[in-house]
Amino acid sequence: MIVVRLTKSFMVAALAAFALLVAYNNVADWGANYAFVQHVLSMDTTFPGNPLTGRAVTDPALWRAAYVAIIAAEAGVGVVLGSAALRMLLALRDEDRFARAKIGVVAGVGLGFALWFFGFMVVGGEYFQMWQSSTWNGQESAFRFYMTMLAVVIFVSLPEPGPRAASPR
Repeated sequence: MIVVRLTKSFMVAALAAFALLVAYNNVADWGANYAFVQHVLSMDTTFPGNPLTGRAVTDPALWRAAYVAIIAAEAGVGVVLGSAALRMLLALRDEDRFARAKIGVVAGVGLGFALWFFGFMVVGGEYFQMWQSSTWNGQESAFRFYMTMLAVVIFVSLPEPGPRAASPR
């Protein structure tokens, strides 16, 4: 059904727009989220006496490199998902082409999951103990991002309903 394919395409395009806007905002307002990366990596707002602060990264060059990598990943997610959404729209009436276009969604969501789950939950949240910071904790936001992406990729991965067979009367 065309409405299902249009909906899937729109949802993927919306994810792409989100990721690209996040990347753009991080470049346009560099300081706001650079401070976030700085504080998470330096572990300076974790609980007092945290025995894991030996993991802290205090080199500004490494903070910048991490921030640039985050922005590049966000932009990459947006580009991959945007490309997939465009290919899906161009293949709305061709079942095989549409199915092949959905592979890009899996790739884009995989990259987004790597960024927002692995990067923010595993590396930031656990390795750098971001969860201990009342000010610099991005786990809740990251959770919303990757769960939304997972919901979309599950929906997109489902086969579209075919035409209904005429029922005998």
